[in-house]
Amino acid sequence: MDTPKPRGLSLPTRILLGLLVGAAVGIALNVLYAPPLGDAKSEAFVAIEQVADRWVKPLGDLFLRLLFMVVVPIVFCSLFLGVAGLGSVQKLGRLGSRTLLWFLGTTSLAVVIGLVLVRTFEPGRRMDPAVAAQVQAQYLGAAQERITQAKGAKSGLEMVVDLVPTNVVAAAGDNKQVLGLIVFALLLGAAATQLGRERTAALCQMLEAVYELCVRVLGWTMRLAPLGVAALIFHATVKLGLPVLQLVGWYFLVAMGGLVFYQLVVITLLAKVFAGLSPGRFYRGCRTLLVTAFSTSSSNATLPTTIRTAVDEFGAPREIAGFVMPLGATMNMNGTALFEGVSVLFLAQVYGKDLGIGEQLLVLGMAVLTAIGAAGVPGGSLPLLAIVLTQVGVPPELLALILGVDRLVDMTRTVPNVTSDLVCSLWLARREGHALR
Repeated sequence: MDTPKPRGLSLPTRILLGLLVGAAVGIALNVLYAPPLGDAKSEAFVAIEQVADRWVKPLGDLFLRLLFMVVVPIVFCSLFLGVAGLGSVQKLGRLGSRTLLWFLGTTSLAVVIGLVLVRTFEPGRRMDPAVAAQVQAQYLGAAQERITQAKGAKSGLEMVVDLVPTNVVAAAGDNKQVLGLIVFALLLGAAATQLGRERTAALCQMLEAVYELCVRVLGWTMRLAPLGVAALIFHATVKLGLPVLQLVGWYFLVAMGGLVFYQLVVITLLAKVFAGLSPGRFYRGCRTLLVTAFSTSSSNATLPTTIRTAVDEFGAPREIAGFVMPLGATMNMNGTALFEGVSVLFLAQVYGKDLGIGEQLLVLGMAVLTAIGAAGVPGGSLPLLAIVLTQVGVPPELLALILGVDRLVDMTRTVPNVTSDLVCSLWLARREGHALR
Protein backbone atom coordinates (compact mmCIF):
# COMPACT_ATOMS: atom_id res chain seq x y z
CA MET A 1 0.00 0.00 0.00
CA ASP A 2 1.37 3.38 -1.01
CA THR A 3 1.18 5.52 2.10
CA PRO A 4 3.59 8.30 3.02
CA LYS A 5 6.08 7.27 5.62
CA PRO A 6 5.71 9.27 8.85
CA ARG A 7 8.61 11.36 9.98
CA GLY A 8 10.27 10.55 13.26
CA LEU A 9 9.17 7.42 15.13
CA SER A 10 7.81 4.50 13.12
CA LEU A 11 4.15 3.50 13.45
CA PRO A 12 4.89 0.32 15.48
CA THR A 13 7.00 2.37 17.88
CA ARG A 14 4.30 5.00 18.31
CA ILE A 15 1.65 2.32 18.89
CA LEU A 16 3.87 0.64 21.47
CA LEU A 17 4.42 3.96 23.23
CA GLY A 18 0.67 4.54 23.31
CA LEU A 19 0.23 1.08 24.78
CA LEU A 20 2.86 1.64 27.48
CA VAL A 21 1.64 5.11 28.44
CA GLY A 22 -2.00 4.03 28.63
CA ALA A 23 -1.12 0.96 30.68
CA ALA A 24 1.17 2.85 33.04
CA VAL A 25 -1.40 5.55 33.79
CA GLY A 26 -4.24 3.04 34.20
CA ILE A 27 -2.27 0.76 36.52
CA ALA A 28 -1.01 3.71 38.58
CA LEU A 29 -4.55 5.03 39.12
CA ASN A 30 -5.79 1.55 40.00
CA VAL A 31 -3.00 1.05 42.54
CA LEU A 32 -3.53 4.47 44.11
CA TYR A 33 -7.32 4.62 44.26
CA ALA A 34 -8.88 1.14 43.83
CA PRO A 35 -10.39 -0.12 47.09
CA PRO A 36 -9.71 -3.58 48.53
CA LEU A 37 -12.07 -6.28 47.30
CA GLY A 38 -15.45 -5.93 49.02
CA ASP A 39 -14.89 -2.35 50.24
CA ALA A 40 -16.88 0.61 48.95
CA LYS A 41 -15.31 2.64 46.15
CA SER A 42 -13.99 6.05 47.03
CA GLU A 43 -15.34 9.16 45.33
CA ALA A 44 -12.00 9.60 43.57
CA PHE A 45 -12.06 6.09 42.09
CA VAL A 46 -15.71 6.47 41.03
CA ALA A 47 -14.74 9.68 39.22
CA ILE A 48 -11.80 7.91 37.55
CA GLU A 49 -14.08 5.10 36.37
CA GLN A 50 -16.57 7.62 34.99
CA VAL A 51 -13.86 9.38 33.01
CA ALA A 52 -12.60 6.02 31.73
CA ASP A 53 -16.10 4.87 30.73
CA ARG A 54 -17.53 8.11 29.33
CA TRP A 55 -14.53 9.82 27.76
CA VAL A 56 -11.61 7.44 27.23
CA LYS A 57 -13.39 4.21 26.25
CA PRO A 58 -15.37 5.88 23.41
CA LEU A 59 -12.05 6.85 21.80
CA GLY A 60 -10.91 3.24 21.91
CA ASP A 61 -14.31 2.03 20.67
CA LEU A 62 -14.10 4.45 17.75
CA PHE A 63 -10.75 2.97 16.75
CA LEU A 64 -12.19 -0.56 16.99
CA ARG A 65 -15.23 0.41 14.93
CA LEU A 66 -13.03 1.84 12.21
CA LEU A 67 -11.17 -1.49 12.11
CA PHE A 68 -14.37 -3.57 12.14
CA MET A 69 -15.84 -1.34 9.42
CA VAL A 70 -13.43 -2.71 6.81
CA VAL A 71 -13.40 -6.32 8.08
CA VAL A 72 -16.44 -7.57 6.14
CA PRO A 73 -15.47 -6.18 2.71
CA ILE A 74 -11.87 -7.28 3.20
CA VAL A 75 -12.96 -10.79 4.24
CA PHE A 76 -15.26 -11.17 1.26
CA CYS A 77 -12.95 -9.62 -1.32
CA SER A 78 -9.79 -11.34 -0.10
CA LEU A 79 -11.44 -14.77 0.06
CA PHE A 80 -13.15 -14.49 -3.32
CA LEU A 81 -10.07 -13.13 -5.05
CA GLY A 82 -7.83 -15.62 -3.26
CA VAL A 83 -9.90 -18.65 -4.24
CA ALA A 84 -10.53 -17.39 -7.77
CA GLY A 85 -6.82 -16.65 -8.15
CA LEU A 86 -5.88 -20.23 -7.25
CA GLY A 87 -7.14 -21.27 -10.65
CA SER A 88 -8.67 -24.64 -9.82
CA VAL A 89 -10.83 -26.40 -7.28
CA GLN A 90 -8.07 -29.02 -6.91
CA LYS A 91 -5.58 -26.41 -5.73
CA LEU A 92 -8.22 -25.00 -3.39
CA GLY A 93 -8.73 -28.45 -1.91
CA ARG A 94 -4.99 -28.91 -1.40
CA LEU A 95 -4.56 -25.57 0.35
CA GLY A 96 -7.77 -26.05 2.31
CA SER A 97 -6.79 -29.45 3.65
CA ARG A 98 -3.36 -28.22 4.73
CA THR A 99 -4.89 -25.14 6.34
CA LEU A 100 -7.37 -27.21 8.35
CA LEU A 101 -4.60 -29.62 9.35
CA TRP A 102 -2.58 -26.66 10.65
CA PHE A 103 -5.56 -25.28 12.54
CA LEU A 104 -6.38 -28.57 14.25
CA GLY A 105 -2.74 -29.47 14.98
CA THR A 106 -1.68 -26.16 16.51
CA THR A 107 -4.93 -25.73 18.45
CA SER A 108 -4.67 -29.22 19.94
CA LEU A 109 -1.03 -28.61 20.88
CA ALA A 110 -2.04 -25.38 22.64
CA VAL A 111 -4.68 -27.18 24.74
CA VAL A 112 -2.22 -29.92 25.71
CA ILE A 113 0.31 -27.31 26.87
CA GLY A 114 -2.38 -25.61 28.96
CA LEU A 115 -3.46 -28.88 30.58
CA VAL A 116 0.13 -29.87 31.37
CA LEU A 117 0.82 -26.50 33.00
CA VAL A 118 -2.21 -26.72 35.28
CA ARG A 119 -1.46 -30.31 36.20
CA THR A 120 2.11 -29.30 37.03
CA PHE A 121 1.53 -26.12 39.07
CA GLU A 122 -2.01 -26.83 40.36
CA PRO A 123 -3.02 -23.17 40.78
CA GLY A 124 -6.56 -24.11 41.85
CA ARG A 125 -5.33 -25.98 44.92
CA ARG A 126 -3.37 -22.92 46.06
CA MET A 127 -6.46 -20.72 46.33
CA ASP A 128 -7.98 -20.28 49.78
CA PRO A 129 -11.70 -21.28 49.78
CA ALA A 130 -12.63 -18.09 51.63
CA VAL A 131 -10.85 -15.98 49.04
CA ALA A 132 -12.53 -17.93 46.25
CA ALA A 133 -15.95 -17.27 47.76
CA GLN A 134 -15.14 -13.56 48.10
CA VAL A 135 -14.06 -13.18 44.49
CA GLN A 136 -16.97 -15.26 43.22
CA ALA A 137 -19.47 -13.08 45.06
CA GLN A 138 -17.91 -9.96 43.50
CA TYR A 139 -18.27 -11.17 39.91
CA LEU A 140 -21.23 -13.56 40.11
CA GLY A 141 -23.54 -11.23 38.17
CA ALA A 142 -21.15 -11.03 35.22
CA ALA A 143 -20.72 -14.81 35.30
CA GLN A 144 -24.48 -15.36 35.18
CA GLU A 145 -24.61 -13.22 32.04
CA ARG A 146 -22.07 -15.52 30.34
CA ILE A 147 -24.00 -18.59 31.49
CA THR A 148 -27.20 -17.19 29.98
CA GLN A 149 -25.37 -16.65 26.70
CA ALA A 150 -24.06 -20.23 26.85
CA LYS A 151 -27.58 -21.63 27.33
CA GLY A 152 -28.57 -19.93 24.08
CA ALA A 153 -25.71 -21.59 22.20
CA LYS A 154 -26.64 -23.95 19.41
CA SER A 155 -25.78 -27.61 19.08
CA GLY A 156 -22.97 -28.83 16.86
CA LEU A 157 -25.36 -29.84 14.06
CA GLU A 158 -27.16 -26.49 14.26
CA MET A 159 -23.81 -24.72 13.99
CA VAL A 160 -23.04 -26.72 10.84
CA VAL A 161 -26.41 -25.73 9.36
CA ASP A 162 -25.73 -22.09 10.21
CA LEU A 163 -22.54 -22.21 8.14
CA VAL A 164 -24.84 -21.75 5.14
CA PRO A 165 -26.59 -18.39 5.65
CA THR A 166 -30.11 -17.79 4.38
CA ASN A 167 -29.29 -14.09 4.14
CA VAL A 168 -25.73 -13.21 3.19
CA VAL A 169 -26.29 -9.51 3.91
CA ALA A 170 -27.44 -10.29 7.45
CA ALA A 171 -24.42 -12.56 8.00
CA ALA A 172 -22.15 -9.78 6.78
CA GLY A 173 -23.73 -7.39 9.27
CA ASP A 174 -22.90 -9.53 12.32
CA ASN A 175 -19.25 -9.86 13.32
CA LYS A 176 -20.15 -12.99 15.30
CA GLN A 177 -21.53 -14.74 12.19
CA VAL A 178 -18.62 -14.20 9.81
CA LEU A 179 -18.39 -17.94 9.04
CA GLY A 180 -21.55 -17.75 6.94
CA LEU A 181 -20.05 -14.98 4.85
CA ILE A 182 -16.83 -16.97 4.53
CA VAL A 183 -18.67 -20.02 3.20
CA PHE A 184 -20.49 -17.86 0.64
CA ALA A 185 -17.23 -16.25 -0.51
CA LEU A 186 -15.52 -19.66 -0.76
CA LEU A 187 -18.34 -21.11 -2.85
CA LEU A 188 -18.48 -18.06 -5.10
CA GLY A 189 -14.70 -18.11 -5.57
CA ALA A 190 -14.74 -21.86 -6.34
CA ALA A 191 -17.46 -21.27 -8.92
CA ALA A 192 -15.35 -18.51 -10.48
CA THR A 193 -12.55 -21.00 -11.13
CA GLN A 194 -14.99 -23.00 -13.28
CA LEU A 195 -16.21 -20.10 -15.41
CA GLY A 196 -12.90 -18.91 -16.79
CA ARG A 197 -11.11 -15.62 -16.26
CA GLU A 198 -12.78 -13.82 -19.16
CA ARG A 199 -16.23 -14.30 -17.62
CA THR A 200 -15.22 -13.05 -14.18
CA ALA A 201 -12.63 -10.41 -15.11
CA ALA A 202 -14.96 -7.46 -14.53
CA LEU A 203 -16.09 -8.77 -11.13
CA CYS A 204 -12.52 -9.44 -10.06
CA GLN A 205 -11.43 -5.95 -11.10
CA MET A 206 -14.29 -4.41 -9.12
CA LEU A 207 -13.53 -6.45 -5.98
CA GLU A 208 -9.83 -5.68 -6.31
CA ALA A 209 -10.70 -1.97 -6.35
CA VAL A 210 -12.94 -2.39 -3.28
CA TYR A 211 -10.15 -4.30 -1.53
CA GLU A 212 -7.59 -1.59 -2.31
CA LEU A 213 -9.97 1.12 -1.10
CA CYS A 214 -10.51 -0.73 2.19
CA VAL A 215 -6.75 -1.15 2.63
CA ARG A 216 -6.35 2.59 2.08
CA VAL A 217 -8.99 3.27 4.76
CA LEU A 218 -7.13 0.84 7.01
CA GLY A 219 -3.97 2.88 6.49
CA TRP A 220 -5.76 6.01 7.63
CA THR A 221 -7.21 4.15 10.62
CA MET A 222 -3.80 2.89 11.69
CA ARG A 223 -2.58 6.48 11.96
CA LEU A 224 -5.04 6.77 14.85
CA ALA A 225 -3.77 3.54 16.39
CA PRO A 226 -1.45 5.13 19.01
CA LEU A 227 -4.35 7.11 20.48
CA GLY A 228 -6.86 4.27 20.12
CA VAL A 229 -4.51 1.73 21.69
CA ALA A 230 -3.71 4.07 24.58
CA ALA A 231 -7.43 4.55 25.25
CA LEU A 232 -8.21 0.82 25.12
CA ILE A 233 -5.38 -0.23 27.42
CA PHE A 234 -6.03 2.66 29.83
CA HIS A 235 -9.65 1.62 30.24
CA ALA A 236 -8.71 -2.05 30.63
CA THR A 237 -6.08 -1.41 33.30
CA VAL A 238 -8.20 1.08 35.26
CA LYS A 239 -11.02 -1.49 35.41
CA LEU A 240 -8.69 -4.47 35.82
CA GLY A 241 -9.07 -4.88 39.53
CA LEU A 242 -5.56 -5.35 40.81
CA PRO A 243 -6.84 -6.58 44.20
CA VAL A 244 -8.55 -9.42 42.32
CA LEU A 245 -5.35 -10.02 40.37
CA GLN A 246 -3.51 -10.56 43.66
CA LEU A 247 -6.13 -13.03 44.88
CA VAL A 248 -6.17 -15.14 41.70
CA GLY A 249 -2.47 -14.63 41.13
CA TRP A 250 -1.58 -18.28 40.60
CA TYR A 251 -4.23 -18.69 37.90
CA PHE A 252 -3.09 -15.46 36.26
CA LEU A 253 0.56 -16.52 36.29
CA VAL A 254 -0.15 -19.96 34.82
CA ALA A 255 -2.52 -18.65 32.14
CA MET A 256 -0.27 -15.77 31.13
CA GLY A 257 2.86 -17.90 31.41
CA GLY A 258 1.32 -20.52 29.13
CA LEU A 259 0.32 -17.94 26.53
CA VAL A 260 3.72 -16.25 26.60
CA PHE A 261 5.47 -19.64 26.35
CA TYR A 262 3.30 -20.65 23.41
CA GLN A 263 4.03 -17.40 21.60
CA LEU A 264 7.74 -17.07 22.29
CA VAL A 265 8.66 -20.75 22.04
CA VAL A 266 6.07 -22.64 19.99
CA ILE A 267 5.09 -19.95 17.46
CA THR A 268 8.71 -18.84 17.10
CA LEU A 269 9.77 -22.45 16.47
CA LEU A 270 6.95 -22.96 13.97
CA ALA A 271 8.01 -19.79 12.12
CA LYS A 272 11.57 -21.08 11.94
CA VAL A 273 10.74 -24.64 10.88
CA PHE A 274 7.82 -24.04 8.53
CA ALA A 275 8.44 -20.51 7.24
CA GLY A 276 12.24 -20.42 7.45
CA LEU A 277 12.23 -17.16 9.42
CA SER A 278 14.65 -16.34 12.21
CA PRO A 279 13.09 -15.03 15.42
CA GLY A 280 14.49 -11.55 14.80
CA ARG A 281 13.14 -11.38 11.25
CA PHE A 282 9.76 -12.78 12.25
CA TYR A 283 9.11 -10.40 15.14
CA ARG A 284 10.55 -7.43 13.31
CA GLY A 285 8.07 -8.00 10.51
CA CYS A 286 5.00 -8.38 12.71
CA ARG A 287 5.56 -5.61 15.28
CA THR A 288 2.44 -3.70 14.30
CA LEU A 289 0.40 -6.91 14.21
CA LEU A 290 1.45 -7.90 17.74
CA VAL A 291 0.53 -4.56 19.28
CA THR A 292 -2.75 -4.33 17.36
CA ALA A 293 -3.78 -7.85 18.40
CA PHE A 294 -2.88 -7.24 22.04
CA SER A 295 -4.64 -3.90 22.33
CA THR A 296 -7.86 -4.79 20.45
CA SER A 297 -8.31 -8.31 21.92
CA SER A 298 -9.99 -9.24 18.63
CA SER A 299 -8.85 -11.51 15.83
CA ASN A 300 -11.50 -9.98 13.56
CA ALA A 301 -10.42 -6.41 14.23
CA THR A 302 -6.80 -7.43 13.61
CA LEU A 303 -7.62 -9.32 10.38
CA PRO A 304 -6.83 -6.48 7.94
CA THR A 305 -3.48 -5.92 9.66
CA THR A 306 -2.73 -9.67 9.58
CA ILE A 307 -3.28 -9.85 5.81
CA ARG A 308 -1.29 -6.68 5.29
CA THR A 309 1.61 -8.06 7.36
CA ALA A 310 1.76 -11.33 5.43
CA VAL A 311 1.70 -9.60 2.05
CA ASP A 312 3.67 -6.39 2.63
CA GLU A 313 6.16 -7.47 5.29
CA PHE A 314 6.88 -11.06 4.27
CA GLY A 315 5.95 -11.17 0.58
CA ALA A 316 3.25 -13.86 0.78
CA PRO A 317 0.95 -13.97 -2.27
CA ARG A 318 -2.29 -12.11 -1.66
CA GLU A 319 -4.41 -15.05 -2.81
CA ILE A 320 -2.90 -17.33 -0.15
CA ALA A 321 -3.02 -14.72 2.64
CA GLY A 322 -6.55 -13.82 1.58
CA PHE A 323 -7.57 -17.45 1.81
CA VAL A 324 -5.91 -18.39 5.12
CA MET A 325 -6.40 -15.26 7.25
CA PRO A 326 -10.22 -14.95 7.19
CA LEU A 327 -10.53 -18.65 7.99
CA GLY A 328 -7.94 -18.36 10.75
CA ALA A 329 -9.60 -15.33 12.33
CA THR A 330 -12.73 -17.40 12.94
CA MET A 331 -11.42 -20.97 13.27
CA ASN A 332 -7.77 -20.97 14.40
CA MET A 333 -7.73 -19.87 18.03
CA ASN A 334 -4.55 -21.30 19.58
CA GLY A 335 -4.42 -18.84 22.47
CA THR A 336 -8.14 -19.25 23.18
CA ALA A 337 -7.83 -23.04 23.27
CA LEU A 338 -4.88 -22.87 25.68
CA PHE A 339 -6.82 -20.44 27.88
CA GLU A 340 -9.84 -22.75 27.96
CA GLY A 341 -7.73 -25.76 28.94
CA VAL A 342 -6.06 -23.81 31.75
CA SER A 343 -9.33 -22.29 32.97
CA VAL A 344 -11.34 -25.54 33.04
CA LEU A 345 -8.72 -27.45 35.02
CA PHE A 346 -8.10 -24.49 37.35
CA LEU A 347 -11.80 -24.13 38.17
CA ALA A 348 -12.11 -27.91 38.58
CA GLN A 349 -9.27 -27.82 41.12
CA VAL A 350 -10.94 -24.96 42.99
CA TYR A 351 -14.18 -26.98 43.02
CA GLY A 352 -12.27 -29.97 44.37
CA LYS A 353 -12.96 -32.18 41.36
CA ASP A 354 -10.05 -34.22 40.01
CA LEU A 355 -10.55 -34.75 36.29
CA GLY A 356 -9.44 -38.16 35.06
CA ILE A 357 -7.73 -38.91 31.75
CA GLY A 358 -11.05 -39.42 29.98
CA GLU A 359 -12.41 -36.10 31.22
CA GLN A 360 -9.19 -34.33 30.27
CA LEU A 361 -9.47 -35.77 26.76
CA LEU A 362 -13.03 -34.46 26.72
CA VAL A 363 -11.70 -31.04 27.72
CA LEU A 364 -9.13 -31.29 24.92
CA GLY A 365 -11.74 -32.08 22.30
CA MET A 366 -14.26 -29.52 23.48
CA ALA A 367 -11.63 -26.81 23.86
CA VAL A 368 -10.60 -27.32 20.23
CA LEU A 369 -14.21 -27.27 19.01
CA THR A 370 -15.29 -24.31 21.11
CA ALA A 371 -12.17 -22.39 20.16
CA ILE A 372 -13.22 -22.85 16.53
CA GLY A 373 -16.72 -21.66 17.39
CA ALA A 374 -15.59 -18.70 19.49
CA ALA A 375 -16.35 -15.29 18.05
CA GLY A 376 -13.24 -13.33 17.12
CA VAL A 377 -14.27 -10.42 19.34
CA PRO A 378 -13.22 -9.42 22.88
CA GLY A 379 -14.48 -11.97 25.42
CA GLY A 380 -16.04 -14.12 22.69
CA SER A 381 -14.86 -17.41 24.23
CA LEU A 382 -16.33 -17.00 27.73
CA PRO A 383 -19.88 -18.25 27.00
CA LEU A 384 -18.43 -21.33 25.29
CA LEU A 385 -16.14 -21.91 28.26
CA ALA A 386 -19.28 -22.20 30.40
CA ILE A 387 -20.42 -25.05 28.15
CA VAL A 388 -17.15 -26.93 28.64
CA LEU A 389 -17.38 -26.53 32.43
CA THR A 390 -20.91 -27.94 32.43
CA GLN A 391 -19.83 -30.97 30.40
CA VAL A 392 -17.17 -31.97 32.97
CA GLY A 393 -19.39 -31.38 35.99
CA VAL A 394 -17.93 -28.08 37.20
CA PRO A 395 -20.42 -25.33 38.13
CA PRO A 396 -20.19 -22.62 35.44
CA GLU A 397 -20.82 -19.99 38.13
CA LEU A 398 -17.15 -20.43 39.04
CA LEU A 399 -16.37 -18.37 35.93
CA ALA A 400 -16.74 -15.42 38.29
CA LEU A 401 -13.31 -16.27 39.70
CA ILE A 402 -11.49 -15.38 36.50
CA LEU A 403 -13.61 -12.55 35.11
CA GLY A 404 -11.72 -9.89 37.05
CA VAL A 405 -8.51 -10.56 35.13
CA ASP A 406 -9.95 -11.92 31.90
CA ARG A 407 -9.51 -8.69 29.96
CA LEU A 408 -5.73 -8.81 30.28
CA VAL A 409 -5.64 -12.56 29.57
CA ASP A 410 -7.93 -11.97 26.58
CA MET A 411 -5.55 -9.39 25.17
CA THR A 412 -2.64 -11.81 25.52
CA ARG A 413 -4.38 -14.84 24.01
CA THR A 414 -5.27 -12.87 20.87
CA VAL A 415 -1.57 -12.60 19.96
CA PRO A 416 -0.92 -16.34 19.34
CA ASN A 417 -4.34 -16.54 17.68
CA VAL A 418 -3.25 -14.20 14.89
CA THR A 419 0.45 -15.08 14.68
CA SER A 420 -0.45 -18.74 14.14
CA ASP A 421 -2.58 -17.64 11.15
CA LEU A 422 0.36 -15.62 9.87
CA VAL A 423 2.82 -18.53 10.10
CA CYS A 424 0.31 -20.85 8.41
CA SER A 425 -0.01 -18.52 5.41
CA LEU A 426 3.77 -18.16 5.15
CA TRP A 427 4.21 -21.95 5.30
CA LEU A 428 1.67 -22.48 2.53
CA ALA A 429 3.33 -19.77 0.45
CA ARG A 430 6.67 -21.59 0.72
CA ARG A 431 5.07 -24.91 -0.20
CA GLU A 432 3.62 -23.29 -3.31
CA GLY A 433 7.11 -22.18 -4.35
CA HIS A 434 6.98 -18.50 -3.35
CA ALA A 435 10.10 -16.94 -1.85
CA LEU A 436 9.50 -14.97 1.35
CA ARG A 437 11.24 -11.74 2.15
